[in-house]
Amino acid sequence: MKKEIMLSMVAGLSGVLLTLMIMSNSYLSTFTSPLQASWLTHGIGSATAFLVWVVVGKRTTQKERRHNKIPIWCYFGGLPGAFTVLLAAITVNSPLSLSGSIVLMLTGQIVAGLLMDHVGLLGLAKRKITKRDGLTMLLLLLGSILIIMGK
Repeated sequence: MKKEIMLSMVAGLSGVLLTLMIMSNSYLSTFTSPLQASWLTHGIGSATAFLVWVVVGKRTTQKERRHNKIPIWCYFGGLPGAFTVLLAAITVNSPLSLSGSIVLMLTGQIVAGLLMDHVGLLGLAKRKITKRDGLTMLLLLLGSILIIMGK
């Protein structure tokens, strides 16, 4: 039970950090361009990730790494991240603003997650979409509309 609570807190913190990243990158793009801001953000993120890896990430042995056959598609996770940062820099500086952009990004993540679970994409366990999922999506979309239109 403690592990689930801790993981939920880590996920919540991740959402806060994602929002801060999108906000700061979008603000940076007002001084440069969305593409340049994305490059700067990912450069700083890469340097930070490298430092974290050097300090704490080298825990696996060479033997363990050799036995883990990593599919090639796993190395391309940064591509959606790069486009997320780039597109968010554009939408946050539009009439959608930060809250509208975040709520639509979360809606897209949830819809994509449900579809990926349903078809078992990328090795995920298959999970049927239920009526409860449909109701949840409807309420999420209605809430998204309220947040965007309520400005």
